[in-house]
Amino acid sequence: MRVPGFAYLYASLVVGRVSGQMVGVALILFVLSRYHSPQLAGLTAFLAVAPGLVLSPIAGALLDRFGRARLVMLDNLVAAATGLLVAGLSWRHALPAPLLLSIVFVSSLTLPLSNGGARSLFPILAPRRLWERANALDSTGHVIATLLGAPLAGALVGFAGPEWALATTGIGYVAAAALMARVHDPTSREAGRPSIFVDAWHGLRYVARNASLRGLALTLSTFNLSWGVLNIAIPVMVLGRLHGGPATVGLLWGAMGAGGLVSALLFGRINSRGRERHLMVGAIVVSAAAMALLPLAASLPVVVAAIVMVGVANGPFDVALFTLRQRRTDPAWFGRAFAISMSVNWIGTPIGSALAGPVIAWSLDAALWAAAVVALLSALFPVVAIPADAGNGQAVREGLPSDQAARDQADDPAEDADRDADDPADRTAALDRPAAADDAGDRKPDEIPAGDKRQGDGGQPGED
Repeated sequence: MRVPGFAYLYASLVVGRVSGQMVGVALILFVLSRYHSPQLAGLTAFLAVAPGLVLSPIAGALLDRFGRARLVMLDNLVAAATGLLVAGLSWRHALPAPLLLSIVFVSSLTLPLSNGGARSLFPILAPRRLWERANALDSTGHVIATLLGAPLAGALVGFAGPEWALATTGIGYVAAAALMARVHDPTSREAGRPSIFVDAWHGLRYVARNASLRGLALTLSTFNLSWGVLNIAIPVMVLGRLHGGPATVGLLWGAMGAGGLVSALLFGRINSRGRERHLMVGAIVVSAAAMALLPLAASLPVVVAAIVMVGVANGPFDVALFTLRQRRTDPAWFGRAFAISMSVNWIGTPIGSALAGPVIAWSLDAALWAAAVVALLSALFPVVAIPADAGNGQAVREGLPSDQAARDQADDPAEDADRDADDPADRTAALDRPAAADDAGDRKPDEIPAGDKRQGDGGQPGED
């Protein structure tokens, strides 16, 4: 927290994520209570996320070119306006389902700006030796948001109505934007860069040619299918089978957050280098086992125990995921690579939610069993699809040609800054150079094994 600007970044992330968790819970409860349709709830969840994910390559190019903090602020303000608009139209009884879907569709278009932009600021502001701890804070930020946002949304929906819950998120998003305005973003403006669309295309090619990012995408997009199902199935289960209320739904997600908070703080103090893949496999297996308890649960305590177990597993998973992606991504590509990688990883969540609606209408148990099975299958991919860290003392530049990797390792301002002073302002000089990295999309990269100092590649649930 003593790193300049990091406290404001973290505060903005937590406040924004609390609002995001409130939206995630309140929007589903809003649709279920006002339209009484699991199918519409699933489609709403899909359109609230998926369209923006398609635009993530362009969002990543914008982040690398125009600065991350200001674009994160833009998305926060768009989200604030969306919550207020939906609430206001519903109060006026002027929100038919097609209009609701149109609003959430438009709102999703800026979502990759805050997701990719905020996370790409973490390795820029924090020195490499503190990446595990910074990523533990990042993970606990999600957990704190779940711990606070979900119960608050459930309580507001239960006692004041879903419209008030959605309107309240607008205040949180405005506060998050104000905090982000205090973050110094060292992104430089460079003349002579290619067009936004060329930058976006290069970003796509970089991620596609980076074996580690490909493996993370396969793992997370599959695993997050199960999370998408749970986002719809848990509220339906609590409101229907268990005869609970909206507040109970929020408290369940909060209990999951509490479990994740403890585990993330514990695992954040452990050097995960070389163990990331195995941490991810273990966390996925535990999550799948917990999900398998849900269709068998006949009482609320069993559901609580299963959800808490999922939360506990999520802590080490997030720490391993975030750190692995940072180590195996060239700093010059943080904006584009993170925005694209996170979006591809996350795409399983809206797809799972969209599929869950019709399946739940047929059989809730079938949807819950499907979530557990898909989660278990995804445990194969970290070992099969993500390369191991060779660790032979060379810097990794996956997705870059070998000559560029050698030049970056020999003369990298980011590494000099870590070695000499851990000065974020100096370290970020390397992050926004157009670099020969922009030419990497036209040549087949040679993968270079990881090194001890750079902690780079050899070769992320619920990611955002």
